[in-house]
Amino acid sequence: MLGQTTKKRWAGRMRLSRSALTVLAALVASTAWAQMPEDLAWKLLELGRVIDPPKTVELYAPLQEKEPYQGVKVDRDVKYGPADRNLLDIFAADNLTSARPVLIFVHGGAFVGGNKRTTPTSPFYDNIMLWAARNGFVGVNVTYRLAPLAPWPAGTEDIATAVKWIADKIGERGGNPARIYLMGHSAGAVHVANYVAHPEFHKVKGGGLAGAIMLSGVYDLTATPLADTGRAYFGADPARYVERSSLSGLATTDIPLMMAAAELDPEGFVLQFDLAKDASCKRAAGCARAILLPQHSHMSEVYSINTADTRLTDQILNFVKTGK
Repeated sequence: MLGQTTKKRWAGRMRLSRSALTVLAALVASTAWAQMPEDLAWKLLELGRVIDPPKTVELYAPLQEKEPYQGVKVDRDVKYGPADRNLLDIFAADNLTSARPVLIFVHGGAFVGGNKRTTPTSPFYDNIMLWAARNGFVGVNVTYRLAPLAPWPAGTEDIATAVKWIADKIGERGGNPARIYLMGHSAGAVHVANYVAHPEFHKVKGGGLAGAIMLSGVYDLTATPLADTGRAYFGADPARYVERSSLSGLATTDIPLMMAAAELDPEGFVLQFDLAKDASCKRAAGCARAILLPQHSHMSEVYSINTADTRLTDQILNFVKTGK
């Protein structure tokens, strides 16, 4: 468990009463931050700082598109490697006239679950790919091997294999292999961070990335307790956790970095966000772009992509535009 000082720090920072949220809503009503409907904000606040995909899906699925998707070509279950779960989906706007930057998304699932599409009819995580295809990218949604059958470093190895396949093949599908951005959420962010931080796994010179985006990840395995699912992937020996963490590598990489956490994330994720942000500031390239998303929860930060709430995606577009 986290110490009492840490708990008090995050409790004081993160807890919002209904009256406080009302004041906040009034203050930002005329700004770009006021993009979440008030009733939705209340419902997320009532759920609290928990990871609850089913209840968050109920809130966000009605806001998302359903197939068939207009103006977007989708190629599903393309093999990128030898394992059964080495599959990816490619989303591209119809009638591309020039090579587009590529946005790869790596899903979460606590290292033991998850998929690039949560069910055959789910809008998640097609929502991220649709946003990408309609905002100047070719989107690539990947899945990977899972623990306990595939422990460390299987996830990082699969990301490396996927990046190599995309670098070699995406030009045939309208993507620019010189502008690949790798984004992950939760366990997916851990795999992205480990790929960035451990160049020994790279199969493309320099990692093959124009940038990496990490949403609500874990970067120092010694800073917060690992759940059983985390131990299923990283192992039960704490003596190995420093070398299997990404924090030191995030402090030295020259790959442009963006990271985010949600205000209603479980407190350990916000602590990890601060650790990674501070580590990135040690780089010669300077601090990563770092955003704590107000009002959002662990799942809503990604389920809200491709809705009217563009607070996260505006930051992604600016990161791609500026390179920092």
